[in-house]
Amino acid sequence: MKILVTGSSGHLGEALVRTLRHDGREVVGLDVKASPFTDIEASVVDRGAVRRAMAGVGGVIHAATLHKPHVATHSRQAFVDVNISGTLNLLEEAAEAGVRSFVFTSTTSVFGLAMATPPGAAAAWIDEAVVPVPKNIYGVTKAAAEDLCQLIQRRTGLPVAVLRTSRFFPEADDDERLRGGYEDDNAKANEFAFRRLDVADAVCAHLAALEKAPALGFGRYVVSATTPFVRADAAELGRDAPAVLGRRVPAYEAVYARRGWRMFPALDRVYDNARARAELGWTPRYDFAHVLERLAAGEPPLSPLARAIGAKGYHDQVFEDGPYPVEC
Repeated sequence: MKILVTGSSGHLGEALVRTLRHDGREVVGLDVKASPFTDIEASVVDRGAVRRAMAGVGGVIHAATLHKPHVATHSRQAFVDVNISGTLNLLEEAAEAGVRSFVFTSTTSVFGLAMATPPGAAAAWIDEAVVPVPKNIYGVTKAAAEDLCQLIQRRTGLPVAVLRTSRFFPEADDDERLRGGYEDDNAKANEFAFRRLDVADAVCAHLAALEKAPALGFGRYVVSATTPFVRADAAELGRDAPAVLGRRVPAYEAVYARRGWRMFPALDRVYDNARARAELGWTPRYDFAHVLERLAAGEPPLSPLARAIGAKGYHDQVFEDGPYPVEC
């Protein structure tokens, strides 16, 4: 089956194309930027280019997007054009071409204000039952694109899986307080316990969804590393995350102590991937326990795929006060 990957010059897109090529599968990459992983240099906003790219395609993975780092540098209209109109172009052309499976890369950012817990309150337990409350144009347009996916599936029968992925980029955090308070590797290791995903696991989830979508029809899934926490931990996680982590993963204290690392004092949310594991048959490998094992062995915690791709940055320019400007 020939697979179209949009956003093929981006972090996830490159990971997908690399993996598919390695597995000997036929893949075509589409992106506005040229790269060794892009075959068609075009925008998803260009309906004609999308139609031509769909020729002979049996599966689509739509990873192209304007995302959070672009909120302060791109107009709201640009977000609507790319994230909504571009997604509609792909959905309608895929349905017209008889594509058997469509996977849309969404984001946990759609939950937005549903994760805004006050200091000391219980951590928000985020699964598919939580109603999204987007807080910026990125979240709004991704949530709207999800609804388009459901609409087109219902009207045409095109099987669609929506994956709400957590953060997997290697760049430094946009929060200046976090950057100043924690080593970058320390902060990212912490996040694997509640809100981070290795790009290799993201790829596996997308390929699993591509296979499962025809049987599922339509589904939305939270895709993040498997947390060591359970829902009953939420109240204490909002007050004393190190104590809870010490009970759930006792080995972390010694490993962290040797490096002079710290767990965050409290958590505001935990992503629960149980439905994705159950319905997609997805088994993420790079969780917090894996990170600890690799650190204890003196090995890099990220997957070989993540290390091969490295950091791409978000913009063509460099900003003085962080990896990207943050909208107030």
